[in-house]
Amino acid sequence: MHSLRQRMAREEGFTLIELLVVLLIIGILLSIAIPSYLGFQTKAEQTAAMSDVRAAVPDAEAYYSDHISYASMFAGTDTTGLKGTYDSGMLVRGVDGSTNGVVSAIPSATNTQRYCISAVDSGHWAHVAGPGGQVHNDVSATSDPCTGF
Repeated sequence: MHSLRQRMAREEGFTLIELLVVLLIIGILLSIAIPSYLGFQTKAEQTAAMSDVRAAVPDAEAYYSDHISYASMFAGTDTTGLKGTYDSGMLVRGVDGSTNGVVSAIPSATNTQRYCISAVDSGHWAHVAGPGGQVHNDVSATSDPCTGF
């Protein structure tokens, strides 16, 4: 403690070794923090896509209640279906320049009593096959999982 007081009284700076130790500690902390941050970011994007799908399901059910079919409930960036009539706040990909949001909400090709809703957020896809389906996080998907439903 006495030597520390003497050095402070002489108004000397830090030694090169002290500065290198501080830089080493900062580097170690960054090597731990950055991968953790990237993991949180990926999880948040996956959760956002799943949330968009979950938010569209009640709208699809309301559409079915009014039309007794899921046919024509969503047509790409057309806002006359679910977004225009049932949920004006729905985030639809391609509408207003959005690159994220609901991509498709389409009836089954063989049964208009079933549907598939998909959404994307920064390349992370999620979808649900309904009615009554569970939302799936499509980790390996690179395009719309509802295509060909």
